Amino acid sequence: MNFIEEIKNVDPKTPGSWPWLIKIAAFLVMFVAVVTTGALFDWQGQWESLKSARQQEEKLRETYLTKKRSAINLDIIKKQLIDTQQSFGALLKQLPSKSEMDALLTDINQAGLGRGLQFELFRPGAESVTGVFAEQPITLKISGNYDDLGKFASDISQLPRIVTLNNISVVPSANSALIMDATAKTYRYLDEEELAAQRRASKPSAKKGAKK
Repeated sequence: MNFIEEIKNVDPKTPGSWPWLIKIAAFLVMFVAVVTTGALFDWQGQWESLKSARQQEEKLRETYLTKKRSAINLDIIKKQLIDTQQSFGALLKQLPSKSEMDALLTDINQAGLGRGLQFELFRPGAESVTGVFAEQPITLKISGNYDDLGKFASDISQLPRIVTLNNISVVPSANSALIMDATAKTYRYLDEEELAAQRRASKPSAKKGAKK
């Protein structure tokens, strides 16, 4: 009650004569008022700037993480590309060139003769070109016993060049031997002249398509 009475008796024109308790209370009130006013008017812009800076920092962090992930993925893709190129190069080495096709046909023939098989038919067919490769079918009709035919098929799969046996049919013959009909397929890569001729042949059709 005394404090309230003192407040009522305070003369606002003579703050120097106020009691210390009232002076401290007035100081605290003014301090809070100044801080509140500064927060509302002066510091508001700084708070907005700080908020904007934090948002910008978050965006930059996200951008950095995205680019980091892209860089990691790029390294993985580059490694996969190198592995693919190496695998393709190794596969390409298993394909004969045009000049090596005759030697490969001889190897297939020798694989059968080496197993004591009799070739009743050995007929290379016409090549079919697909992209940068040419497929060479060979119609085979071979007679021999079961073991030798199986070993011949195994020998074909182990040739240094790619050769596959397709449409295999095995039937017994009159002399207790077996007859195997099959189509052997081998592949070769087109040489530069053939690729150039292929590109030249595709140009007129491309122009006709453009005119339409």
